[in-house]
Amino acid sequence: MLYMFHCTDKAGASQLRVDNRPAHLAYLESNADRIFVAGPLLSDDGQGMVGSLLIVDCADEAAAKAFADGDPYAKAGLFETVEIRAWRRVYPKA
Repeated sequence: MLYMFHCTDKAGASQLRVDNRPAHLAYLESNADRIFVAGPLLSDDGQGMVGSLLIVDCADEAAAKAFADGDPYAKAGLFETVEIRAWRRVYPKA
């Protein structure tokens, strides 16, 4: 089942994001076969990163939580909030 992860960075944590980005990208690469889409949420001016949005194939809610907890960004304490929801693709049709 696909799960959506909406992660919002803590205010003033841009350096924490920069410092942990290589490990985060390596984590995504190690799970590439499960990732439907992933990328940063941008600031209003489009210049800064203020969070992350991912859609990942996970067996169940517990596996989705484990995926989120394993992200180096989460381990570093980057996120203020992480919302995880089951998600279904409608368009474009697969």
